[in-house]
Parts: sequence; C-alpha cells; structure tokens
Amino acid sequence: MPIQSPFPIRLKEARLNKGLTQVQLGVRIGMDENSASARMNQYEKGKHAPDYDTMKRMADELGVPVAYFYCESSVDAELVKVISHLSDDEKVAMLERLLNAKPESNAQFIL
Repeated sequence: MPIQSPFPIRLKEARLNKGLTQVQLGVRIGMDENSASARMNQYEKGKHAPDYDTMKRMADELGVPVAYFYCESSVDAELVKVISHLSDDEKVAMLERLLNAKPESNAQFIL
C-alpha cells in the first residue's frame, strides 16, 4: 500500500490558518476563478499534486516554506515554519548549538 503524502493535510491546514477559501487561495496564486476551487480541492484530497512553481506560490501566499508541506509530523511542520523565519545567522547558530549539544541535553528539545 502506498504511503500517503502529508501534502494535502498540510495544505489544508495552512490555508485554514490563513482564513482563506480554496477559491481565494487559488485566485491569489494566479488560478482562474472558475477552476480554482476544483483544482485546490484536488490538491487537498491528494488526487493531484501541483508542480513546484504552483507549490512555491502557495507556500509564499500562506507564509510557509515549501518543506512545510512534506513534514510527516505536526512538530516537524511547526519547526520548519519557525526556522524559516530566522535569519541565516540565527539558523547557523541554532544548527551549531544542536550539533554540539550533548545527547542528554537534547531532552530539553523534546516536546
């Protein structure tokens, strides 16, 4: 049995968090108003997947990185969102702290 992509769940979640309908999101990323609802519905049902350009436009409109759509857990998805808003210097500093942390101190990062 094929593994279900997390994309449909994450897309719907991000869209609802922004308070947008399927039509509104579709139109905002350049879809025709007459087909936006049907296309977005297909994406959210997992029947079709958008190409990268469309996915990037959706991510930008929803304020999330493209990687967010593929996170398997909610915790990973939230981490990706938070990290995407950091500056490059902050990301490097965080990465260095995580890589240099002792295994027993990593427990503080577990939710």
